[in-house]
Amino acid sequence: MPRQNSPVDNRRIAKNAIFLYLRMFISMAVSLFTSRVVLHTLGVMDYGIWNVVGGVIGMFTFLNASMSGCTNRFLSLELGRGDMAHLQKVFSSSLTVHIIIASIILLLGETVGLWFLNEKLVIPPDRMLAANIVYQTTVIGCMVSVTQVPYNAMIMANEKMNVYAYAEVVNVCLRLAIVYALVLSPIDKLVTYGLLSLLVTFGFSVFYRVYCTTRFQSCKFRLTLERQVVMPMLSFSMWDLYGSASVMARTQGVNMLLNMFFTVSMNAASAVATSVQNAVMSFAGNLLAAFRPQIVKTYACGDFSDTVKLIRRASVYTTFLLLVLTLPLLLEIDYVLGLWLKAPPPYAATLCVCVLLFNLVANLSTVVVSAVHATGHIKRSSLINGSLYLLVVPFSYFGFKRGMAAEWAYIFNVVAVCGGLTQNAFVVAKFVPGFSVVRYFLHTLFPMLACSLAAYVAALAVSSSMESSFVRLCATFASSGVLLSALFYLFLFDRGEQKFIREKIKTTYNKSMNVRILHRRMK
Repeated sequence: MPRQNSPVDNRRIAKNAIFLYLRMFISMAVSLFTSRVVLHTLGVMDYGIWNVVGGVIGMFTFLNASMSGCTNRFLSLELGRGDMAHLQKVFSSSLTVHIIIASIILLLGETVGLWFLNEKLVIPPDRMLAANIVYQTTVIGCMVSVTQVPYNAMIMANEKMNVYAYAEVVNVCLRLAIVYALVLSPIDKLVTYGLLSLLVTFGFSVFYRVYCTTRFQSCKFRLTLERQVVMPMLSFSMWDLYGSASVMARTQGVNMLLNMFFTVSMNAASAVATSVQNAVMSFAGNLLAAFRPQIVKTYACGDFSDTVKLIRRASVYTTFLLLVLTLPLLLEIDYVLGLWLKAPPPYAATLCVCVLLFNLVANLSTVVVSAVHATGHIKRSSLINGSLYLLVVPFSYFGFKRGMAAEWAYIFNVVAVCGGLTQNAFVVAKFVPGFSVVRYFLHTLFPMLACSLAAYVAALAVSSSMESSFVRLCATFASSGVLLSALFYLFLFDRGEQKFIREKIKTTYNKSMNVRILHRRMK
């Protein structure tokens, strides 16, 4: 593979990460507010109908989830190679495939899904008409979203994360407007919510399509299914689908086993743990989203040394962000759950600790998988990872049969993802010249583990010396965060990164001093 100019741009990675985090914080804040208002306005029954109707269609979007990651990978790959003509073919073929997926969803939705809605779901007769109207809006919205994937993937591949951030601000305003309109609506509120949500989905779809077609020449669509383009994409997505299906089977299988061997409250505790897991993991996920396109592009242009550097940086930076949140939460999870839920389900704290530890290993595995996806050789990784994840279910079953506690299912999860991480690293070493599994473990993973343990011990000393309170929570966060920053700076950041940090601190200090001097002179 010929080496071309490296597309690595550290400033762009930082800039894109900032935009993605801005988008995440805005989305999380509005979601917390609107979900509470919508629940109150619709009522428990209509809110339940809204969620269960969405779940029916959600069952048919499984293939699309795999195709979404596939489309992102192939568009980033062609951008890295600089072949604009072939990029246009990849875009057109992927959009054609997504149109076919949308048509399949329409067919299944109007046959199997409609039958399931009207014959199997338990919905009060007087709400059946509203449920069917909302169902149809959901089907249409799902089709629009599916055909939108290639356009979103093009924006991600071109690393225009600011577009997502700006669009999210508009989305927030529209979602708040929906909530306001819902409160004032004189007609059926469930139907109003469904129609307005569809309108917003359609509006954003138009915006992204217009933006892409006007900014990117390769987004000129023509209906085509070129075999040399589609077959690699379908092969990639099918193997990726096995891994994704295994993760879903593991998650749902463990939930079912918890229900079979324990009480319903254990499922509630599992739901709380999953919410904590997703919230914490999103902090690393947004940063990895900024790294992922450049990992693919550097591999595509043959700049393997930069690919290796990006893998290490993504591992270090995302792990650092996770640890800043994870270490104090491990010590203060009971207090945090009490603040959030007031009366958390029994066993929730224990399961939260398990998923927080799982996150640390799963994040590293995800970083390495990004490099595996860049190579395109995902068959071995998907087969081994998926099989390891599936084994969690029978191991948990026999463990519970022998009287093991609920957390053992999560411990099996950690063991499985550790195995997946190791084999993923070997796949990268095989296809990315310059990547060494031994070097990655000795120079990246083990130093991070040592820094984590040192910071945890320091935070434990602070936590143990104080009574449980908000002050102790802040002190634990501060002590672990400061020590983590110092340890990562000394042992995990290279000289260039250390120099950059020193210069930023010096520049910030000088600006602060200049402001103070100016303020004194004005007085």
